[in-house]
Amino acid sequence: MTVKLLNVSKRYGKDFSLKNVSLTFETGKIYGLLGPNGSGKSTTLKMIAGLVYPNNGTVEVDAEEVTRKICKKVAYLTELDMFYPSFTVGNMIEFYASQFSDFDMEKAENLLIDMKLDRAKKIKQLSKGNRGRLKLVLALSRKTQVLLLDEPFSGLDPMVRDSIVKSLLSYINFDEQTVIIATHEIDEIEPLLDEVIVIFQGDIIGQKNVETLREEEGLSVLEWFKSTMVQMEGN
Repeated sequence: MTVKLLNVSKRYGKDFSLKNVSLTFETGKIYGLLGPNGSGKSTTLKMIAGLVYPNNGTVEVDAEEVTRKICKKVAYLTELDMFYPSFTVGNMIEFYASQFSDFDMEKAENLLIDMKLDRAKKIKQLSKGNRGRLKLVLALSRKTQVLLLDEPFSGLDPMVRDSIVKSLLSYINFDEQTVIIATHEIDEIEPLLDEVIVIFQGDIIGQKNVETLREEEGLSVLEWFKSTMVQMEGN
């Protein structure tokens, strides 16, 4: 399952969110999409999910040009809360199961246990951290070929982030899924990543294989990211 952006540009009014970007994401890899706020990370994920469309260029999933129907192949975790406050956790699980034929109820139940979420609890009573956990349960419970996670650790304390990274390792299908994570929390996700891509003001300013980065350059992802940003800001 290959995801491709081919010469993609996206404008909001006069401002570019992405500028003539070409990227390829391959099956069996976890990609980290890094960059400051407003750099184009979320726009990239939304275009792959079929929620917004490019002004120029094409976005493809499995050689199919992306439309709204791509949701059958793509699970997307948004940074925003997209819940019905009056629902319980269990109601939300059942709603997702009714909307997506690939929703794995057994996997969802196991994730609820791992994430320490109470099925009977109303969503409006959940802390921000627990709502973040519920979003992960919903996204990870789908058997999709592409998994997009936009700031999955937003609002979670460091201990919780660590446990969620371990859960991600357990529940991602590395043989069949393409996983793209947009995040500021670089330290936590570094152990997960195969490749990292830095976006700055709509441009791709760096892309590295994580293993090569460590072994040949002796840098962590965070160190490389900081040096890349310093060079960019110095130009």
